[in-house]
Amino acid sequence: MSNQTQAIQATYFSIIGNTILSILKGLAGVFGNSYALIADAIESTTDIFASFLVLLGIKYASRPADDNHPYGHGRAEPLITFLVVGFLIASAVVIAYESIININTPHQLPKPWTLIVLGIIIIWKEYSFRLVMKKAIQINSSSLKADAWHHRSDAITSIAAFIGISIAVILGKGYEAADDWAALLASGFIVYNSYMIFRPALGEIMDEHFYDDLVIEIRDIAKDVDGIMGTEKCFIRKAGMVYHVDLHARVNSEITVREGHELAHKLQDHLKLKIPKLGSILIHIEPD
Repeated sequence: MSNQTQAIQATYFSIIGNTILSILKGLAGVFGNSYALIADAIESTTDIFASFLVLLGIKYASRPADDNHPYGHGRAEPLITFLVVGFLIASAVVIAYESIININTPHQLPKPWTLIVLGIIIIWKEYSFRLVMKKAIQINSSSLKADAWHHRSDAITSIAAFIGISIAVILGKGYEAADDWAALLASGFIVYNSYMIFRPALGEIMDEHFYDDLVIEIRDIAKDVDGIMGTEKCFIRKAGMVYHVDLHARVNSEITVREGHELAHKLQDHLKLKIPKLGSILIHIEPD
């Protein structure tokens, strides 16, 4: 199964799961007198649109290279990640605003049964986070990682709601706003998670170096090619699900230009065979 297919399947999983949960949370929040659950439903609704963005981004980023995009379309992925972060921050602002209003508005205590709904949601969202994050790591997808963090932030808001509703139910009258405070606290967690998603995507778009382990792996594999005596500079930049490499390789200074050219192609082929996630590989031959 290709990386693109795995990413698309994981994204459809997120869309279907978030759709079901947003309806469940909304109904439980309205009938259970819990704004924390309604806030949770708002976030799950934004997650649906964010997952659709991720789906579009993955499909576009997987397009092959062409005349106008010789390195492919992979940079679309971090751009989509920025949009996903925007959705997260927007949902956090809405949740915080509504929480503050509800804190100052008298209302009924949440229903105890909403805790059962939240317990189920927390377990499901944590499972979803682990499943989608595992796929994201396997295929090196920044936008899919952002989608996974949506599940984790959803789990966090649900935990906050669970704590807030528990306080309101246990302590009773006078603590009706406990779940509103929980929703307000959850909005802060969402903003923090937004930064955690945004930071690596920014590094990717700026060609920031995070790939020391991959550099070591490339240097070790290069030594396996007969005629390659070592490596010098090795620059890596990520675009979508692949890594583009600029590598300086040392060869015997007495060989011909043709032999050096053949060695460079040999090294390229060997690296792509051993590390399938590599994209464009530019080899510069240095005399040893």
